[in-house]
Amino acid sequence: MTGKDQLRFVRQNMKRNKTRLFMTVLATAMGCAFLIVLASVGFGLQKSIVDEVVGDRLVTGITIHDKDANKHDGEYGIRDRDMAYFRSLPHVKSVTYQNHIRQFLDPHMEGEQVYNTGGVIQLDIEEEAAAGLELSAGRLPQEPREVIVGYHIRQSLNDGEITESGDTATETADAAEWIGKSMQLKVQYYVEGEKKEKIIDASIVGIAVKPTREWNKDGAIYIGRELLEEIEQLTGTAMGELPHIEEELSTEQTMKRVAELQELSGDRQYHNVELIATDASKVSGLSQELRDEGYFIYSVADEVKQMNVIFFIMKAGLVFIGTIAVIIASIGIFNTMSMAVTERAGDIGIMKAIGANPSAIKRIFLLESGLIGIMGAAIGTAVSYAISYAVNAGLPLLVSAALEEEVPAGFVFSLIPPFLVALSCAIAIGVAMLSGYRPANRACRIDVLRALRRDL
Repeated sequence: MTGKDQLRFVRQNMKRNKTRLFMTVLATAMGCAFLIVLASVGFGLQKSIVDEVVGDRLVTGITIHDKDANKHDGEYGIRDRDMAYFRSLPHVKSVTYQNHIRQFLDPHMEGEQVYNTGGVIQLDIEEEAAAGLELSAGRLPQEPREVIVGYHIRQSLNDGEITESGDTATETADAAEWIGKSMQLKVQYYVEGEKKEKIIDASIVGIAVKPTREWNKDGAIYIGRELLEEIEQLTGTAMGELPHIEEELSTEQTMKRVAELQELSGDRQYHNVELIATDASKVSGLSQELRDEGYFIYSVADEVKQMNVIFFIMKAGLVFIGTIAVIIASIGIFNTMSMAVTERAGDIGIMKAIGANPSAIKRIFLLESGLIGIMGAAIGTAVSYAISYAVNAGLPLLVSAALEEEVPAGFVFSLIPPFLVALSCAIAIGVAMLSGYRPANRACRIDVLRALRRDL
């Protein structure tokens, strides 16, 4: 018998008792759906707790503090060549940093001094955008003289405190009201030993997010690389550094002091460097590679390794429990196939009488049990996706009604990755084939004469 003939024979036999076939497929589908939905809870909770609740950038970020001078020809600090190396690594989304301007720029807004307690910080705007920098209002800078200001930029040091009169100090207005306005930055520099200054008008286009730690106050001003380079062209020093010059020094001595500083500031260094991986699973490999290259790093992923192990054990346990449900469903497949062998004894006898090979008869019954497993797996997968969608949609409503609390944004209770579906279907089909193996062997051992007499 050809494969096509065997398949046609199986389809005809399956149609003889549709009710029994339906109940067997239904049991297999329920077992497969139970396995997928149960395991999906483990995947969903891991994604929500590790990736969402802990924070995506917090998990995928690798902080690079410095490097081992013994492995880098006696050189300390993160420099341009190091930044280029970081960006060349595979699975790196972006490399960010925060460099402080090394002089007080005395910012003013509409004639009033701005108390930016965090100083002026230069960012790589493009890299920050790739890393997913969030703002509480406005947008990221697009022009050289556009800046972002900290969330607490308008908050003075005595906001919220009790004054001498016993009243509470007035809270300042929201910093978002400054979006679109111009801020004046005063850059000081030396020309032939004489101190000069230039006012740079910077447009505020965005407000940084509020720090998660309540005691942290973000009063910084964030500028891009183009504005930093404009400042450096004026000062002639890296990061706009202004040398401290004693009043009693002569013009010649002052010029010499400035020249020494400018000579030492040729190679830019970077501070608060953070490498952002494309995925949390890539952090471990990147961290090890950086350590091997002599960089001193820290990653939160190092702290959550144990959490991932716990989730893996939990998911493995849930898959095991779900597999038990599929095995229970296999009892129905075994019963169905055993009854099929009994009912088709005459057909088996005829096939043997006309010279059918026992292996072909065995393949027919294994094919039938395999088709039951495939249909059950397909239906179970569709049902599991529907249940997962319903649970994720209904859980926030249930939590809100029962606890009067909001589910964290991005929280997923049930997540079904493709490989979980593949694993579950493989288990369901494999169990179905094993369930039909014994009845198939029994069919091969049927005696021709007894089968033709319908006497088993």
